Amino acid sequence: MPPRGGSPLRSLKIAQLLKDKVHAVNITDGSRAVMRMCSLAMSKLLLENGIEPIMQISCRDRNKIALQSDILGANALGIKNILCITGDSVKAGDQQDVKAVHEFESVRLLQQIKNFNEGIDPTFQELPDKKTVIFSGAAADPGCRNQISLKNRIKRKKDAGAQFIQTQMVMKKENLIEFCEKISNPLEIPVIAGVFLLKSYKNALFINKYVPGANIPENILNRLKDAKDPLQEGMNIAAEQAHDYINIANGIHLMAVKTEHLIPKILEKAELNLEY
Repeated sequence: MPPRGGSPLRSLKIAQLLKDKVHAVNITDGSRAVMRMCSLAMSKLLLENGIEPIMQISCRDRNKIALQSDILGANALGIKNILCITGDSVKAGDQQDVKAVHEFESVRLLQQIKNFNEGIDPTFQELPDKKTVIFSGAAADPGCRNQISLKNRIKRKKDAGAQFIQTQMVMKKENLIEFCEKISNPLEIPVIAGVFLLKSYKNALFINKYVPGANIPENILNRLKDAKDPLQEGMNIAAEQAHDYINIANGIHLMAVKTEHLIPKILEKAELNLEY
């Protein structure tokens, strides 16, 4: 997460712990509708420090002109990976008087990047100053109960230009297998599977209650509840998932909110390295 303030030093220090241990670092854009430094600035700072960013762009806070400008700006700064998301509801945030924009949603944002990559201007026929070279991705929830709707949504994103899928946290291996076998593999779109570090039983209950789409199963809840060291058990669970998911999907997206310094230890437990 980018910092909640004007200095990037703490975020950069955390990111440096991941250098040469991961292929890229995901940069959130106003996650949970909470104010933080923009993902564009943080992504550029990571690039300058030798770390490849995956820059999120949320449609919630900007109109289409602002979104178009950010895409062109990212391309000019050498940021090549953009994850297109619609954005969390403003009701989830801590500024209740804020208004959402949502002139675009993720599919239209993907289409906009595809158009820029093809040199198409939104007003004129061609971009006058060279086309962009953006590797665009989209989000998905393999645990979605309506698999027909999920498949249609992923197909729409692929047709709009998505070149990879980054999933929400996956707590059941069977959901990821089904998603890859029935949806992503037939569409020939690579998948980065979400692995989330659960810090305690209380943390897991909170996520189940407040995070949209989260469905942490009873067996994992019980492991955390009965553990003498819940954080260590959470790391064990994340490592097991990472070890399994890397052989099902094309990669993993390891999320350790506010405990990113533990990611190298989880990768070590999972017996994963950068060359995997």
